[in-house]
Amino acid sequence: MRKALTMLVLALVLPAGAALADDDCRVPMADWQPREAVTALAQERGWTISGIKIDDGCYEVRGTDAEGHQIRVKIDPGNLDLVEMRIRYRDRDGRRSGPPEGNHD
Repeated sequence: MRKALTMLVLALVLPAGAALADDDCRVPMADWQPREAVTALAQERGWTISGIKIDDGCYEVRGTDAEGHQIRVKIDPGNLDLVEMRIRYRDRDGRRSGPPEGNHD
């Protein structure tokens, strides 16, 4: 009985947790923009790309932004919208620091 109750609780909780952390892209491959379009988007934004890969159905770009901070960006492959962006801020000496005043991206 206890094992059945545990399995029932897990069955109810796990789908809810997965729905909360949904940063996946669900675009059919036929509708994807080419990698060249991702590269052009990065150049428009002043990013320097160190790599592009596919993660959770999204393009994932790693590199640096125009200020030299390390970035990791998930991009929707269909419309090139930003799904998630992570920035690791660095000070002039290369040490990790918090976000600049007034910028909380």
